[in-house]
Amino acid sequence: MAQIKATMVKELRDRTGLGMMECKKALTEAGGDIEAAIEEMRKSSGMKAAKKAGRTAAEGAVAVKVADDQSVGVLVEVNSETDFAARDDNFLGFVNEVVEAVFASKSTDIESLLAAGLETKREALVQKIGENISVRRAVVVEGANVGAYVHGNGKIAVLTSLTAGDEELAKDVAMHVAAVNPQVAKPEEMPAELLEKERAIYIAQAEDSGKPAEIVAKMVEGRVRKFLAESSLTEQPFVKDPDLKIGQLLKNAGADINGFTRFEVGEGIEVEEVDFAAEVAAQVKQTS
Repeated sequence: MAQIKATMVKELRDRTGLGMMECKKALTEAGGDIEAAIEEMRKSSGMKAAKKAGRTAAEGAVAVKVADDQSVGVLVEVNSETDFAARDDNFLGFVNEVVEAVFASKSTDIESLLAAGLETKREALVQKIGENISVRRAVVVEGANVGAYVHGNGKIAVLTSLTAGDEELAKDVAMHVAAVNPQVAKPEEMPAELLEKERAIYIAQAEDSGKPAEIVAKMVEGRVRKFLAESSLTEQPFVKDPDLKIGQLLKNAGADINGFTRFEVGEGIEVEEVDFAAEVAAQVKQTS
């Protein structure tokens, strides 16, 4: 039987908002698998989607550059250890150099970009700032109308690719993506595996209602449609005009969306939490 640690129970509580004993029970039944425990808790309690995992304490900045004719854009993420370093002019200057290098080469091969001259500059910056600096990822987006938006704090940036329209439209859609964070551009792009997982959860929730099978089926499909509408860019109400869906906004301009890319600093990077009191106590014990 898997050992259920207090840190695991805390993480499950933080992500679900449910009680400690309920979280511990779910973890025990799931053999310590937090994701499996969340799935079962959603089925049994009707709980909505849990918060995403990942103590994303990694710092840094994201940045973009779009060609004057809107035909291509690049988006990069560069990480530092602290937010203090991420706001340093030397760090931001290096981020800009990375953007320019990606834009000039149209390459997203980080190792090749570093080998072409960025690595020497990165090492010099590490020596100057005293923190580890890493170029994490880059993307190149093309289309008839590429737009960009960077959130004011430089932690979220988006590139959109439209089939037509102007710079303002592409930027508006990018701003919406930054704010709302849709999973896909269109409902039909939702991965089948994810959709089936959501459907299974809705079925389990609906069956607990005790309603007839045909009613359960209608309830499930209604929830699936709602999930797709809430998660798909074209079906979402435009943040600047909630009476207008993004799909209609694009249609009014004679445009469609090819796709979008959204970077948020540190997303998906898990940073180990250290209990400094426990660490010091352990060191004292070792030396005594």
